[in-house]
Amino acid sequence: MKLSSSIFTFRFLNFNSLFIKSHPSFKISAATKRTMTQFPNFSTKISNSSPANTAEDSQVSPPEPRPQSPPRKPWVIVGLGNPGKKFNGTRHNVGFMMVDAIAEAEGISINTVNFKAQIGKGFIGNVPVMLAKPQTFMNSSGESVGAIVSYYKIPLKQVLVIFDDLDLPFAKLRLLPKGGHGGHNGMRSIIDSFEGSRNFPRLRIGIGRPQGRMDTINFVLRAFNKQEREELEFTFHNGIAAVRILLLEGCPDSLTRGFR
Repeated sequence: MKLSSSIFTFRFLNFNSLFIKSHPSFKISAATKRTMTQFPNFSTKISNSSPANTAEDSQVSPPEPRPQSPPRKPWVIVGLGNPGKKFNGTRHNVGFMMVDAIAEAEGISINTVNFKAQIGKGFIGNVPVMLAKPQTFMNSSGESVGAIVSYYKIPLKQVLVIFDDLDLPFAKLRLLPKGGHGGHNGMRSIIDSFEGSRNFPRLRIGIGRPQGRMDTINFVLRAFNKQEREELEFTFHNGIAAVRILLLEGCPDSLTRGFR
């Protein structure tokens, strides 16, 4: 049995020379003297604990270690867009921009390339997260996202996809626990990679619709102007707050109705 640091061991062979000299008032009983004579190498323990506790301690076994729970699966937060400088700052890349804003706010470095995506790993609060920006071009986003989810066995309820939405007014956000692709080719590709399942959350960022006769493709590939970028800063700030609420508290009904 292991003894605490307050317990000292004295061998009877040295008892007289080490202990009694420093404690002249200490008295040795006749029974103890007989024990010293018969068993010169016997050890006795002198403890500052009570005799009752000492008897109980001799029968106490060390506690068994608690079984460790398996590590938590990370959330995968995916921002959709097109790779390359040509598409930086365009409407179709607002998902990339939102993920970059999350990475900066949470101190996460997006510094590796794997599964055809730029990836960063870290935490939001105490929740492990993986940020991903697929590099497959928008219409094949599912090739990257599906591979990540399959490899790490991530539950779909922990895959948040952030993308641009023509049907929302500019700079408006809508967080939903599930839904369809809404005609968005990137989301269509991801749903296909999930074997048709739509049961994963998404954060839609409104980019509005083109005015006049402007072609939709040209509109989504057009860069934001200075005023729009300034307004998007507030949108990203609200988006970061929404993501934190989702990961730490769940998706409340108040967020599913959309907000600015």
